[in-house]
Amino acid sequence: MKVLWITNTVFPDLAVAIGQKPPVVGGWMYGLAKSLSESKNIKLYVATTRNAVKDDEKTLNNITYFHLLGQKSMNQYDPSLEAKWRNIADKIKPDIVHIHGTEYAHGLALMNACPKLNYTISIQGLISVYSRYFLANLSPKDLRKSLSLRDVLKGQTLKQEEQEFFKRGKDIELNYLSKVEHVIGRTQWDNAHCKIVNPKVKYHFCNESLRDSFYYAKLWEPKDNGAPVLFLSQASRPLKGLHQVLHAIYLLKDQYPNIQLRIAGGNIVRSESLKQRLSISGYGKYIRGLISKYEIEDQITFTGPLDEEGMINEYVGSDMFICPSSIENSPNSLGEAQLLGVPVIASYVGGVSDMLSHEETGLLYRFEEVEMLAIYIKRLLEDKSLALKLGRNGHEAAKIRHNRQTNLEQLLSIYRSIA
Repeated sequence: MKVLWITNTVFPDLAVAIGQKPPVVGGWMYGLAKSLSESKNIKLYVATTRNAVKDDEKTLNNITYFHLLGQKSMNQYDPSLEAKWRNIADKIKPDIVHIHGTEYAHGLALMNACPKLNYTISIQGLISVYSRYFLANLSPKDLRKSLSLRDVLKGQTLKQEEQEFFKRGKDIELNYLSKVEHVIGRTQWDNAHCKIVNPKVKYHFCNESLRDSFYYAKLWEPKDNGAPVLFLSQASRPLKGLHQVLHAIYLLKDQYPNIQLRIAGGNIVRSESLKQRLSISGYGKYIRGLISKYEIEDQITFTGPLDEEGMINEYVGSDMFICPSSIENSPNSLGEAQLLGVPVIASYVGGVSDMLSHEETGLLYRFEEVEMLAIYIKRLLEDKSLALKLGRNGHEAAKIRHNRQTNLEQLLSIYRSIA
């Protein structure tokens, strides 16, 4: 069976081969692709337009990659890709085309160019829905405070980003879902939204596998001394909920004056130099203002981009992982934390409740209830036995949910049923 994947990232092997830096996102796909490429009777092809400087084709470790040059923005539909997709389809004659995600338009050009191929789409997030929650309870006053020179000049204020999410969802994502006959998802939430858009779509359930190192790393253990450490996996946009965690830290400040918050990714509040002050994003400006208002400058650390090992060290070095988003489908960061046995707190949004059972494998709270978040942080810091129980229960649940062999067999079964 010939399987063509359409992805939003350049896979690490290809990135190295063409002299680009390997990505730190999308890691769940790479192990699955490796397993598929080693499967009997499967020939895997992977195509993307991300970061392409020319049309290229390379076969590496039994996977054939197509790197296609298109428009600079993957957010916009590029009709010039249609002829390129037809050439690739004629060349390899795929039995299945598997499009990973509905956020970008390059796969849509393939569907329009070759409508008779067998398509399935994996649901990652759903930006047509995410746009409703993009501002994550920020008030009009907050939005005015967040206006930065960079965002005004670039036309990237938070309100404009919200509108751009909505437009992409309407023009790209809903177009995908209305055309496709098969989708692959993993939560009741993504099932419901797909069926509302396209009542005729056939929904296939398949969990995702995670990055290699998380299956073999040493499990989390409770910490006995030192300042409490909370860990977040990202915080670049309001919908990831960093501001809510800062509110909760402020509520706990008198009881835990040395509490530390560590955030994976670039420093969105850096403003030491004039250049940094001029280039800060609106959300970064808002977060910087909160940190200053709450006088917690010494308690917030942005780690910079992290590879697998770096993420594992942060997870297991913390007292807990928090997923405070205003909306999520099934965040892989939550699965990674659980697989490592880290106790987790998550907002009760989207498909998160399919991954986490309250008081059994983690703690759930309503996104806007920062008081509940603060109390749950306090509970895990004070009750080490509860933290350990939730972490170990989460680990056992994650081992089943993210079992690589089970998920591979399920995906192959889906492919066979579609083909």
